Amino acid sequence: MAAESWEQVPLGAVVTEIRNGTSPVESQTWTGVQMLGLGCLTLNGFQPRQLKHAPSASLGQHTAVLRDGDLLVSRANTRELVGVAGIYRDIGTPCIYPDLMMRLRSSEEYVPEFLEIVLRAPKARRRIAALAQGTSDSMVKISGAALRRVPVPVIPMREQQRIVELVDAVSAQERAIEDSITKLRRVRQGALLAAMAPLGGNESLKGWARMPLKDIVPTAEYGVSEALDRDSRGIAVLRMNNLESGRPELSDLRYSPVPLPARLELSHGDVLFNRTNSIDHIGKSAMWRGEIPKASFASYLVRINPDASRLIPEYLVEWLMHPLVRQRVRSISTVAVQQVNVNPTRLRELVIDMPIDLGEQRRIVDSLYACDAQISGEQEELRKLRALKTGLVDDLLSGKA
Repeated sequence: MAAESWEQVPLGAVVTEIRNGTSPVESQTWTGVQMLGLGCLTLNGFQPRQLKHAPSASLGQHTAVLRDGDLLVSRANTRELVGVAGIYRDIGTPCIYPDLMMRLRSSEEYVPEFLEIVLRAPKARRRIAALAQGTSDSMVKISGAALRRVPVPVIPMREQQRIVELVDAVSAQERAIEDSITKLRRVRQGALLAAMAPLGGNESLKGWARMPLKDIVPTAEYGVSEALDRDSRGIAVLRMNNLESGRPELSDLRYSPVPLPARLELSHGDVLFNRTNSIDHIGKSAMWRGEIPKASFASYLVRINPDASRLIPEYLVEWLMHPLVRQRVRSISTVAVQQVNVNPTRLRELVIDMPIDLGEQRRIVDSLYACDAQISGEQEELRKLRALKTGLVDDLLSGKA
């Protein structure tokens, strides 16, 4: 069927229901009823996570009880995630959805899985983001009335099913790569735990040293406190969200419009520690490798460079990411408004275990980096597959495929 022959109609014309969820008080005990968290709707579809116990009386609110195959849409979220859709799949217990979501039920002429594909397509995602309202990109909302205006192609049921089957085949490949990445991350975690085994014992192994971090990290240096903006003509300044898995994450940079002290410019090998964040993210660390020519770091990060003659910076970052060390960091943190803080002086009082030989430190790091290389390879394959899927969906919905 030619693309130009596919009529476009509003979503409201092909659904029988668009209904907001409910807002029951969370139960502290198991009631047999679950409530979805907003995190269940992701850019990759429905994921049964962030579930909460809901009062059993919620079952009496029958309008919010889900059934297998219901199409859910995020009605309040970040601008990136608002309107993201996912098909609910039965999780084995009665389940309700919160008022931050909407439930859609399609007419007999439309397959719910097809409508999910339509709503997740780039063109619809852009349209939904434009229709969403809010003063901050961190929380915007889309109304049911606005969602009803999103265009949907009029496609015969048989063609809808063909499109769903083709997209599902690619999605199966996605899930296989995602599972592989998850397994590789577990392998890396196991390698990290095994390599730094002395952390779990009371005595150091032969060839290992144990000492306060301050003995090999002379100083902890705070970053800049200048107001930042998005104008890339300024100097890039790393913030708390720019540290991820031991490396800088530069997809969302901010810049200082004024000159910064030269001593606070980052150099290859600098170790950054996130001293202010939520309890789950406090203590994230990374090593700067000169990813861009010139950059600095914000004041809620500190630079903690080791004595390079005794400890390589890569090992320090891996040590900081060790689960036991992360737990110790949380234990010395103090609670502030919606965040926790770690005093760098107290951080430097933590005891570090490390091989005395720099070559052994390097061997440990290299074994972990070998895992990282495999993970990066799989992530690149996943990126390519998702780009292929996006193009396929666009072609299918326009009648080109």
